[in-house]
Amino acid sequence: MSLAERLREALERGRGLSPVLLAGDALDEADGEVTPAAVLVAVVERREPTVILTERPRTMRKHPGQISFPGGRIEPEDDGPVGAALREAEEEIGLPPASVEVIGIADTYRTITGFEVTPVVGVVPPDLPLSPHPGEVASMFEAPLDWLLDPERQTIRTVEWKGRERSYYEIEWEGRRIWGATAAMIVNLSRRLELVR
Repeated sequence: MSLAERLREALERGRGLSPVLLAGDALDEADGEVTPAAVLVAVVERREPTVILTERPRTMRKHPGQISFPGGRIEPEDDGPVGAALREAEEEIGLPPASVEVIGIADTYRTITGFEVTPVVGVVPPDLPLSPHPGEVASMFEAPLDWLLDPERQTIRTVEWKGRERSYYEIEWEGRRIWGATAAMIVNLSRRLELVR
């Protein structure tokens, strides 16, 4: 069975199961307004599958230096979350939409900044000639899928933010810190896939 088939089966079978998922943060900072967004969880079909992640430029006004999946808000002209995720991945890292085998939709995650993010899982061939857009992406890299999905690597951290104590997940890989919404979406995916292994 191919990687794409295994992931598709896990997402489809996982729909009927009920793992404890991270829904997201309260929207008190956004007055309850929700902006739909989508990200592409691009799994590279290697002998040991990897996931493409990007690092935002430190000069950006919002979330500078954070590690994330390619993605952004869903625009009216997009064909839903899948269309938005593919468009954003092409804009941010030069990933041709035709190179992505879309597997399915994972569980949405709500951010403290008022975005409701839909992860779109897709499989891509290895060694595509990708080119990060310098205005949006400082660098990009691949992290092993098994490492990211391993609960032993998913650490809970607590911080005081705007007078409140908040907890979040963090995953470290080769000196890089994956945290916040990106880590939460990885944790949700790992919990759903774990139920069908």
